[in-house]
Amino acid sequence: MNIKTYLLSLLAVSTISLLGADPMEPIDPGKYTEKVKIACVGDSITAGAGAGGNAYPKQLQALLGDKWKVGNFGVSGRTLMDKGDLPYMSEKAYRNALAMQADVVIIMLGTNDTKSQNWKFKDTFFADYTKLVASFQALESKPRVYVCRPCPVPGKGNYGITEAGVQEQIPLIDKLAKDMGLGVIDMHAALKATPELLPDRVHPNAAGAGKMAEAAFSVLRGKKK
Repeated sequence: MNIKTYLLSLLAVSTISLLGADPMEPIDPGKYTEKVKIACVGDSITAGAGAGGNAYPKQLQALLGDKWKVGNFGVSGRTLMDKGDLPYMSEKAYRNALAMQADVVIIMLGTNDTKSQNWKFKDTFFADYTKLVASFQALESKPRVYVCRPCPVPGKGNYGITEAGVQEQIPLIDKLAKDMGLGVIDMHAALKATPELLPDRVHPNAAGAGKMAEAAFSVLRGKKK
């Protein structure tokens, strides 16, 4: 190993240590002295629109059990991008999510950004996502951060939301995860084969939210429920 390679390897290790434990490593709640706190950040899909009171964070709580505390900080209609019509980072829910000092943060934003009035600013998507993630990484709790590939948008979509926009976002989200040492939860794959679970072509119903919860559980715990 030459000196350049050695220094680069040291930098990589240092960066990982600064960002906390490897987010792909399963979380063992037994290693925590208190409940493992999870902040679920997102839009109406996280909030539970269409799920009849059974949003994916609620179902994730049930799957994980009483050694975990899952907080739902979803706000309907919100965008990731600051230039979007309703930016998430301007919301009280965002400030509350930071204040939770979570051990784990799950972010699922981008769906509303695909609307034409928002996606015209798509060149800012990556930078704004980086800023959002960095704000959580800077917390004293040093949470593991997971970013989600957005849910699929079947057919022609609805409310101005499109699958074409989601498809543009996915490689950006994957790059962000690689660059910043994040975990990825693939909500798109979790629902792609079952469009009937998104009856309005945007919001998963309770069964669809259940599949999302299972996808998150599998990544967090390293096993299927």
